[in-house]
Amino acid sequence: MSGGTDHLLTALFVAVVAAVMGYPSRRSATDLDATPRTTVTFDELSGVRFFSMHTLNYSTLLLEDDRGILYVGARGAIFALNSSDVADGSHRTIHWEASPEKQMDCLQKGKNNKTECFNHVRFLQRLNSTHLYTCGTYAFHPLCAAIDADRFMLPSHFEEGKEKCPYDPARGYTGLIVDGGLYTATRYEFRSLPDIRRNLHQRPLKTEESPLHWLNDAEFVASVLVRESEDSPVGDDDKIYYFFTERAGEETTSFFDKSQVVRVARVARVCKSDVGGKKILQRKWTSFMKARLVCYIPYYEVLRSVCSLDAGNWASTVFYAAFTLSAQWRTMEASAVCRYSISAVQQAFEGPYMEYQDSARKWSRYDGAVPEPRPGSVSASECRVGGGTASFPPLTPVSPGQCITDHSRRKGYNSSQDLPNSVLDFVKLHPLMFEEVKPGGGEPLLVKKNVAYSRLAVDRVQALDGHAYDVLFMGTGDGWIHKAVVVGSGIHIVDEVQVFRDPQPVESLVISHAQRSLYVGAASGILQMPLASCARYASCYDCVLARDPYCAWDGRACRPTATTASTGLVQDIQSGNKGCRSSSGRGFPKWKNRTVLQGDDVLLPCDQRSNLARAVWLLNGSKVPSSGQDRLRVGVDGLLVTDTLPQHTGEYRCYGEERGLRTLLAAYSLSVLPELPHSPTAALRPHAARQTDSDMKVVYVSAIVALVVLCAVLSGVLLYMSCLEKRKGKYVLGEPRPASVELQTVSANCLRKGRREEEEEELTYPDGCLRIIPGEAPTAPTSPVKELPAVVPPLPPPPPLPAELTNGVGALPNVLRKMNGNSYMLLQQQEEPLASPLYSASFTEELSKILEKRKHTQLVEKLDESSV
Repeated sequence: MSGGTDHLLTALFVAVVAAVMGYPSRRSATDLDATPRTTVTFDELSGVRFFSMHTLNYSTLLLEDDRGILYVGARGAIFALNSSDVADGSHRTIHWEASPEKQMDCLQKGKNNKTECFNHVRFLQRLNSTHLYTCGTYAFHPLCAAIDADRFMLPSHFEEGKEKCPYDPARGYTGLIVDGGLYTATRYEFRSLPDIRRNLHQRPLKTEESPLHWLNDAEFVASVLVRESEDSPVGDDDKIYYFFTERAGEETTSFFDKSQVVRVARVARVCKSDVGGKKILQRKWTSFMKARLVCYIPYYEVLRSVCSLDAGNWASTVFYAAFTLSAQWRTMEASAVCRYSISAVQQAFEGPYMEYQDSARKWSRYDGAVPEPRPGSVSASECRVGGGTASFPPLTPVSPGQCITDHSRRKGYNSSQDLPNSVLDFVKLHPLMFEEVKPGGGEPLLVKKNVAYSRLAVDRVQALDGHAYDVLFMGTGDGWIHKAVVVGSGIHIVDEVQVFRDPQPVESLVISHAQRSLYVGAASGILQMPLASCARYASCYDCVLARDPYCAWDGRACRPTATTASTGLVQDIQSGNKGCRSSSGRGFPKWKNRTVLQGDDVLLPCDQRSNLARAVWLLNGSKVPSSGQDRLRVGVDGLLVTDTLPQHTGEYRCYGEERGLRTLLAAYSLSVLPELPHSPTAALRPHAARQTDSDMKVVYVSAIVALVVLCAVLSGVLLYMSCLEKRKGKYVLGEPRPASVELQTVSANCLRKGRREEEEEELTYPDGCLRIIPGEAPTAPTSPVKELPAVVPPLPPPPPLPAELTNGVGALPNVLRKMNGNSYMLLQQQEEPLASPLYSASFTEELSKILEKRKHTQLVEKLDESSV
């Protein structure tokens, strides 16, 4: 009940906040959410391959399907794997560790020597037909290198990477190589601002930082190249789109916490042919523009991943983006997935601008005049692309910040350096657009609670009904993959698969059409899994209800459509309930018999493979009520019959009902016996049982008596031995001793003697303890030292010894040794030659005289803390 209440409150809260912020959805929060139809745990995986070496962070992937190679950039290494089987052992390795000097320098900067002070490979792409280009953090000293793809080894010369790669392995970063130019976006140095730069080009460019920062503490997520120059009727330029999250200048406070500055998702774009301005914006982008990207709850969603897809021409390009809730939500976790068309992005960049108001210290809409000329003006609302026609909303004349087109060239502006200063000044102060980029349909495809999506990948599959469906692979922050198909304005999650036993974020996803595989990169390694596991569906209903575009039913089994002739295949992506001839999904399962006594409880299990199915039970053809009537309770695990009665006898069938279809899952024949069956020996059984019980009682009582007697005997023996030990422990110091005598350390028991015993006994204690009065004595460095087990208030140092005691304490250096102030302990007396005849006197008598005189020594007020 509480779980359902929490679910309802969460959905209501999200809907209310979304409505307040101005983006209500036509669908409810429950409809926006989607439950994965099936769940596959790690132990149930099949057909997967796993690659891992003695390193971590396999997060940078480059797939070359035509060459059959998957390049992997990890921590301190680059691997070339066989894309058909990443675990076949044929991989090649480049070891690229940070030097000890750089690691030491990294440690001296206060960085973590377990995570940061390594060479994390952050960039790996094809540079040309013969070389790859890679960059690594190199223990906070970024380096880049061109690798010969055939030899697959590092060059002898490295390039400085501070302008191309982040220093921090945790910093957001994205990069592309486009026609030989390196387009990257990140925070390149510790004290630098986030920046979008172009390198490996005859005209390097970067974003403007003064007087306005074009980027405000941005964390970059992805970058996408759109070839808008192909078949363009206006001679447009190719564009690179950047997706990131940054601090918002439009709003100064948070809806939840007024002291926090909110962050928003953005999309920015630059033109590939931009060469910067001539006098203004020299070596800076003249085509930079950015707009807000909204999905479900503006200001409180953090962009996590973006992927793109097109149908062979740039006008059909769509972007899929995954968002998570920002930190202000604290205990609530949710993810949203939205889809954006390229036309929606273009429309935002063609709208009005925003301007920073110094008085209000915020951005607001700019309603002033836009300088002329307007480069790249598009006069038609319909453009012919790729032999077809792509329709767009009516376009206004292209404003400053647009690319150079045929319209600009006709006016004499052949490059960005030809633009007048008024246009460049306007671009410099107006990088932000007023219009927002909204998702298709004005609402998200999915809002998934209790899930944090970390990575997206998308594929387009042609189904048997003639339609093309987009299939999303969504990696989570705890190592799961959700495979979903986009149907209309919603998402159906086909399954959820646990790809790593230990929870860890999915950091990379790459789809291979040649191998029909999905490659998953994470901290622990690379996992290769099939795009579809059609054999998992055991019946026609399972196959059709899955609504997996990769799979279809051929009459005997569920098979991949890519490798099976389409004749006779059954598939239904739209509704998921049509095509199967039989009304039973799995045929008739094996009957199971259950026999119980009247009054007993019995559970009839029914395993529901689908999370979307509802269990329906029939008893002798009649539906069993799910409300718990007649002592029948329908649960997740099956049907529980409590306190059975004879009328519960009958045939039970369990069906899984999903999308109007019923699949028989289990069948039972239950028999309830009113009493035990009668037999000739039945009358003798109660007497035998009672006789057995009586015999067992006698055995138990005898065992208890024996144990009591044994305990008494052992107690007497232990008491007798204790008495003997006490008598044996008493001794008198005056008795003869061998030449080498071991005197015991003063114990805590001796120190706890009462005053009455101290007055009665001076030297000898009944427990064998010897009392030592502190005094000054020479310290021998070679004597062994033992610490005392207890601490008592110290005694003051005694007065100097009388001269007549020539063989007193001074003559006993090996008997009493001083430790830490006035602490003493007794040591072993060694055999030494007698210095005089007086020393042959009893050692006990001499010691007794000394101790008798010191017993009356006056105590001082302040005691040494180290005394015993």
